Amino acid sequence: MIAEFENLEQEEQNLLYIAPVLVAILVAGADGKIDKSEMREAISISGMKKIKAGKNLLQYYNEVGKDFEDKLKIGIARYPSDTKKRQEMISKELSGINAILPKLNRKFAITYYASLKDFAKRIAESSGGILGYMSIGYEESKLIDLKMIKDPSV
Repeated sequence: MIAEFENLEQEEQNLLYIAPVLVAILVAGADGKIDKSEMREAISISGMKKIKAGKNLLQYYNEVGKDFEDKLKIGIARYPSDTKKRQEMISKELSGINAILPKLNRKFAITYYASLKDFAKRIAESSGGILGYMSIGYEESKLIDLKMIKDPSV
């Protein structure tokens, strides 16, 4: 367990650890299908974050990155195939983070939130544009701001 999570309930910790998987499923499935390039990108990002995350998130992403691909596959299977229902369920789960962020060190909470948003943006970019990169589709664009999570910096 990372030091920032010591005062959290186990359920709260679990939500913070699984949030990147939820974000990946939410954004990748925004257009009704989760394609292989989006799954590969989510797995790749989780691996890179273990190395390149901000100093205060390295330990977090080391934990998140363990079996990320398996967690992603289990997560995809767990949610309905209906896009709207899946988005509603995941958005509701992610909104639970709002009650947790104020319990964390403010700097960590702000960095964590920014990291989730970066994760969402990079997954959205993985399936559009030139050769599949650097363009965000309309459906993904409505979700990448993660509006269900309140910005802890304000």
